[in-house]
Amino acid sequence: MKLIRTRSEPPVTDITPLGPRHIWKLLVVDDESDVRQLTRISLRGFRFVDRDLEIIEAASAYEAREQLAQHDDIAVALIDVVMETDDAGLQLVEYIRKSLNNQFIRLIIRTGQPGLAPERYVIDSFDIDDYKDKTELTATRLYTTVRSALKSYRDLRAIEMNRIGLQHVLEAAPDIYRISNRSLNQFFQGVLTQIVGLCNLSDTSFISTIDGLIATFDEQAITIQATSGDLTRQDRFGQIRELCAEAVLSGQMPSGLRKDSYVVPLIVQQKPAGFIYVEPTQDLNEADRNLISMVAQQCSNALENLRLHINLSDSHDHMIDILAKVAEFKDRTTGSHIRRIDHYTQLVATELGLAKDEAVLFGKASRLHDVGKIGVADAILRKPGRLTDEEFAAVSLHTHIGSSILENDEFLRIARDVALHHHERWDGKGYPSGRPSREFHLATRIVSVVDVFDALVSRRSYKDPWEPKRAFDEIVKGAGTQFDPTVVSAFANLYEAGKLEPIIEMARIENDST
Repeated sequence: MKLIRTRSEPPVTDITPLGPRHIWKLLVVDDESDVRQLTRISLRGFRFVDRDLEIIEAASAYEAREQLAQHDDIAVALIDVVMETDDAGLQLVEYIRKSLNNQFIRLIIRTGQPGLAPERYVIDSFDIDDYKDKTELTATRLYTTVRSALKSYRDLRAIEMNRIGLQHVLEAAPDIYRISNRSLNQFFQGVLTQIVGLCNLSDTSFISTIDGLIATFDEQAITIQATSGDLTRQDRFGQIRELCAEAVLSGQMPSGLRKDSYVVPLIVQQKPAGFIYVEPTQDLNEADRNLISMVAQQCSNALENLRLHINLSDSHDHMIDILAKVAEFKDRTTGSHIRRIDHYTQLVATELGLAKDEAVLFGKASRLHDVGKIGVADAILRKPGRLTDEEFAAVSLHTHIGSSILENDEFLRIARDVALHHHERWDGKGYPSGRPSREFHLATRIVSVVDVFDALVSRRSYKDPWEPKRAFDEIVKGAGTQFDPTVVSAFANLYEAGKLEPIIEMARIENDST
């Protein structure tokens, strides 16, 4: 997979501000201004892995706390011991490690009065990384000390980034076979965090799809976005994303992206579907570039899997619609009834605390509750009067017929349970198996309630519609005998809150038109 790279410095624009992009921050805490000034002079021009050094000064432990509150990315702190109190520096160390819980910043005690803070005592008692007498810190020794501390800080951050990245990937793993935007987002975030740590990238790195492009495959846009740092809150994020999309679509790097940034296309079915954008803090070696290419390939595969998942899901949705329409054409009096049952089922499922996507799944399953009527004679279905015992037995077969139609597809497992058992009762006196409905799926128990309610308020060839309040009272009366009482309670909450009224109104309109 080709890496697209900016190789020349672009013109300065809104998204390429002046000044260094990546710097190390050094906090110098000392109540002697001469010492702080000498530190600046000794470290003038300091660079480590192509990053400049910003020195932040504090004349006391109190000022140091204020600086730490403003800068959460300080890499190294040189801390004097004796300042506003004899142990102010040591108390600051305790504050950083325990109160701020900052285990990454490298803390170097630098004292001019070692008698007040003996080296062995300080090293044994406080979580510091080095101890220096000010008299031994020549310019050269100071340079070496700071450079070693920065290297340690960089390596610790890389380890932590990879720990977090691996955690994201592992958390996403259980859902990878039930793939969704959410699980992919977590997966992408994990792999991005890992490459940021492994390749010493900056926080200005992200993975994104190209809005609208996947719509050419799936007729819907998918936006999966993983970012490092707080990039999405920066003004330049949107501009970078537009330029990256332009780059992978055209194959040419547009002006405006930073020098040495990388844009790596994500290819799905030989077409660009997204990209990884990274800004290295130093030039990437061959191993780093290979790693990013491998990550891009895995992300492309994940996007392709999601595309196939969506296509499969859409196919099943179409199949449900087709079967529901067949049942509607077979018995036109129940056509809009099927759609109302879907709406009722979703509302009750949500009222019971189910997630929206699960409630939608229940609604889809409910649409096929009467699909077995395909196998019932028209003369019986459309008979204007009451059915004989033989005719009722024939109609009752629709549960078995519906189950047979749906039995060979695991995706329709819930729909099959609904079709077979929605006439079972809570007390076990229903049909076809005469078992207590508590043994069956929750979706089935919901449909049992809403199917009866909608049938009561609807006009049929053999009956006039009931008033909604009368039908509601009948449902409540059946709680604990005919219906699951928990489902009835949720249904009652919705009815009394007026949330079922739009669906009931749909039935009124149909009644008036027949």
